[in-house]
Amino acid sequence: GLAEMGGFGDEIVEITDKLDSAGNTVKAVTKGFSIGAAGLTVVSLLGAFISEVNERILNAGLGGYTNAYGNLVKPFEYFNITDPVVFFGIIIGAAVPAVFSALLMMGVNKNASRMVAEIHRQFNEIEGLLEGKPGVEAEYDKCIDIATVGSLKELIPSGLFAILTTIIVGIVGGVSAIGGFLLGNIVSGLLLSLFMSNAGGLWDNAKKYVEAGHNGGVGSDAHKAAVIGDTVGDPFKDTAGPSINTQITVVSLVASICSGLFLNIGGLGLF
Repeated sequence: GLAEMGGFGDEIVEITDKLDSAGNTVKAVTKGFSIGAAGLTVVSLLGAFISEVNERILNAGLGGYTNAYGNLVKPFEYFNITDPVVFFGIIIGAAVPAVFSALLMMGVNKNASRMVAEIHRQFNEIEGLLEGKPGVEAEYDKCIDIATVGSLKELIPSGLFAILTTIIVGIVGGVSAIGGFLLGNIVSGLLLSLFMSNAGGLWDNAKKYVEAGHNGGVGSDAHKAAVIGDTVGDPFKDTAGPSINTQITVVSLVASICSGLFLNIGGLGLF
């Protein structure tokens, strides 16, 4: 994009496209390592959650204690996925990364729409900008403000969703539901993150492959489809995919921090 805007010629643009394609491939491979590292981290946090819960239970009395609803809460060593409460947590936890990613991608779309509207406004209101008259400059600061402040604002709904969902599941289902919730969230999140990181880079490279003259080249139906794929692929590989690693870590930390609340209110579950 910078090479094209700078007018460096077709040869430079072709070279930078090849470098970009190679970069996308390398990013997809290296993100696999980072996702794997995040997986090890959240598995450790799951173990920390179990240890925290059991310690609170044992410190409260011999072999367990009675929560606010009169239920005897005992230490647990494993999760029985046939338990309806645990299964409830698994289902909700597995769905969270998908909804979280959808909220992020909707935020990208909203912010991009704001950017397009601002650019159109400047072209319409700043005389000579569209024609490229010498001395006429765009209001770059407003575009930068949209890209930075707007992107941070769009992170709020997805972040609140992940945190509040964890708290609600813990209060309603107790520590057993939260255990299942974390299991489902970890497995679903890691797989979805791998898929998004690889698919996003693949769709980006597919567009460059078609633009290089394959499958009809620029202007063909294949190119139109590839452009749509790249439009989806960019937020896949650069926004939603990497963010899921943070989401599963935050959810695990919230579960550990609020374990006392979940034990006292939810206990073994309110079902």
